[in-house]
Amino acid sequence: MIKRKQYPHHHVYEMEIGGRTFTVETGKVAELANAECICRYGDTVVLVTCTCNPIPKAGIDYFPLTIEFEERMYSVGRIPGSFNRREGKPSERGILNSRIIDRPMRPLFDEELRNDTVVTCTVLANDQDNPVEIVASLGASIAIATSDVPWNGPVATTNVAYLNGQYIINPTADQRELSQCFVCISSTFEKVVMIETEANEAPESMVYECIRIAHETNMEIVKFINGIVAQIGKPKFTFEKAAVNHDLLDDLMAYGLDQIEHALDTDDKNVREERLTAARIDFKNKFVEKYGEEEFETHIEVCLYKMQKKVVKKWLLAGKRVDGRGMDEIRPLDAEVGVLPRVHGSGLFSRGQTQVLSVCTLNTLSAAQKLDTIYPEETKRYIHHYNFPSFSTGEARAARSTSRREIGHGALAEKALLPVIPSVEEFPYAIRVVSEVLSSNGSTSQGSICGSTLALMDAGVPIKRPVAGISCGLISDQETGAWRTFTDIQGVEDFHGEMDFKVAGTSEGITAIQMDLKNKGLTMEIVADALERCRKARLEILNEVMLPCIAEPRAEVSEYAPKMISLKIPVDKIREVIGSGGKTIQKICADTGAKVDIEDDGSVFISAVDTACAYAAKKMIDDICFVPEVGKLYYGKVVRILPIGAFVEIAPGHDGMVHISKLENRRVEKVEDVLNLGDMTWVKFMGFDEKGRANFSRKDALKELAGNQ
Repeated sequence: MIKRKQYPHHHVYEMEIGGRTFTVETGKVAELANAECICRYGDTVVLVTCTCNPIPKAGIDYFPLTIEFEERMYSVGRIPGSFNRREGKPSERGILNSRIIDRPMRPLFDEELRNDTVVTCTVLANDQDNPVEIVASLGASIAIATSDVPWNGPVATTNVAYLNGQYIINPTADQRELSQCFVCISSTFEKVVMIETEANEAPESMVYECIRIAHETNMEIVKFINGIVAQIGKPKFTFEKAAVNHDLLDDLMAYGLDQIEHALDTDDKNVREERLTAARIDFKNKFVEKYGEEEFETHIEVCLYKMQKKVVKKWLLAGKRVDGRGMDEIRPLDAEVGVLPRVHGSGLFSRGQTQVLSVCTLNTLSAAQKLDTIYPEETKRYIHHYNFPSFSTGEARAARSTSRREIGHGALAEKALLPVIPSVEEFPYAIRVVSEVLSSNGSTSQGSICGSTLALMDAGVPIKRPVAGISCGLISDQETGAWRTFTDIQGVEDFHGEMDFKVAGTSEGITAIQMDLKNKGLTMEIVADALERCRKARLEILNEVMLPCIAEPRAEVSEYAPKMISLKIPVDKIREVIGSGGKTIQKICADTGAKVDIEDDGSVFISAVDTACAYAAKKMIDDICFVPEVGKLYYGKVVRILPIGAFVEIAPGHDGMVHISKLENRRVEKVEDVLNLGDMTWVKFMGFDEKGRANFSRKDALKELAGNQ
């Protein structure tokens, strides 16, 4: 007899979020994981598991956390479009979702934990309107919180949109698309730990209110998660913290802290690195005999990190920056356009020792990126890519595949610029911008936004307004509660500071925000302060550097870019334009040298290197789609004469008969008495007969012309 499987640890929990039920089910699947849960919101369902290696990983100086966001095409009823019809690497949006989950959670782990930890979010069903990234984020928080892995969570994540005067929690896909401001916020019960924003030039006050509402919602969700943990949470395991030789650290602090201060006290990264290298050599000569070669080399890097962090924190809290700038002072800026020949548009933007070259390429709409994902979007017309080569930081490291960080920074710049990109009706091009980081000393993602704005304007893309980006940093004292924010962080401040608050926008408002933290979270007071600092700096960059470089988009696209013409034809004419087996459209392309793309709604996009070729193709298409208007006068050529009348061609391939009775205001005995083959004459279109033949009247045309004189 077969026994029915029992689930003694099965639990179901529910709460309302944004007027919809969020359900958590545990204790039924993935029994061998440290913790698991199935989360459902509407018809969006995500399985989340947390697994942890009980044995610490040797030879590393970081916490090995991995967040996997597994997209399954069956979740939206699709079969993958790849050759073997199997899911491959994550989509760009899947990678961004994994980063959204990772960034708020990572700072809440003990930095000295060395056990491999993997959180896997598998999308089982996706209804598009109940955000899958929110379901996965909450599931990840629940899985880690209920597992035995040490963590200072939980966190909660909520989307908020501003639309038609209302703030909407976890908006649908359509509401998100139409909203003026959309934020994704993660927070603990006390503080905000992650911010992602996309907006259509939203004012800072609107963004702040979205963040506040999301944080209040998160507070209720954290209470809900804590209730689950109280009932089924496992005791957290103890672990041996990554060893730091405190005797060596104390000796170095006493002997060489002044050398570290001297090394950091410069605005030149190259000088700083030279001084730090010299200090390291001196420290080794001084202490290698006391501690031994192996012990010294094992611990020197973490000791140097702690020494630098101590100096940077002390200085920043006192209002001193490593390069001598004021707390709201931006590094020296420079902007150039047209820096490369033959490309369609280029811009070089420099901020201190951060330098980004952005290049814009225009193409036909058929070059738009085709997407095969679990999300509604099928194509992407505006594409932004970001490359971060090792030479930009002075490292000797071979190039590898595109990193998640590069994808994330490219997506941030794309999101920041998308609100000002003209519609396809205004500018019928596919647009790709590539940002090449040439030198990196802090906030290259914001440099790429500025550089890309320059490249777009140089390419003649009629963007609504230029966009600039800037970052704000933070340092705080946990004991006293004191904190300071500062504008335009450079690399050493990013590395040893606590926040990288990146804000992009126009003169009218914010278009994108991304905030990363290394501490336990931000108060709303710090959020407001950072937003205001970035607003002032953004306007300064726009008005003093970017607009003097190029005040508006160029009037014409580059001579090397394809020239585009768009028109609309009746849907029932598409077949005629294409022709049998595509013969007609192929002839148009062959005769003119233009490229023609036709969409199902009758939109036609014509491209050619020479504008005249594009207009020649347009005329051929217009001729095919030409339909005369009843009562309108046309000037045509006599192409055939019969005893009963003359055929007049008013457009290529479009002719009709003028009956002999309609030739003159008198009786005509013979057509040739009035018209001969090849004559040009005015006719009036009287309509089609029952067989679809066009009828013209020369008599009525002459009468109307005489009346107009």
